[in-house]
Amino acid sequence: MKFGILVNEGPYQHQASDSAYLFTRAALAAGHEVFRIFFYHDGVNNGTRLTVPPQDDRNVVDRWSELAQEHSLDLVLCVAAAQRRGLLDADEAKRHKKDADNIAPGFRISGLGQLIEAAIQSDRLVTFGD
Repeated sequence: MKFGILVNEGPYQHQASDSAYLFTRAALAAGHEVFRIFFYHDGVNNGTRLTVPPQDDRNVVDRWSELAQEHSLDLVLCVAAAQRRGLLDADEAKRHKKDADNIAPGFRISGLGQLIEAAIQSDRLVTFGD
């Protein structure tokens, strides 16, 4: 089965990100395909490289980055939601005349068309968070 994953909540405010991550790992371990993981609303906060959780806590952003690298996953942050929350890749930072970018490795910024494509190309689109 081919899954598309939609994450609507941030990494430390809600269990949705942890649940999405664990679901994705389990699906991959069971031999399923993950077409794309789309981060929307506060879910885009899963893609900032500037989070610094306490040493005894999980690093949600690093977990996503590592999983993406290990399985060649497509981690997409909604461009409008990301910009509202101050998340920019190098191209967006330059376009908006900002002096820095802050997207974690493995993530990219794109539009809602990527979510629509994930829904069309996947057998199931699984949503985590409101």
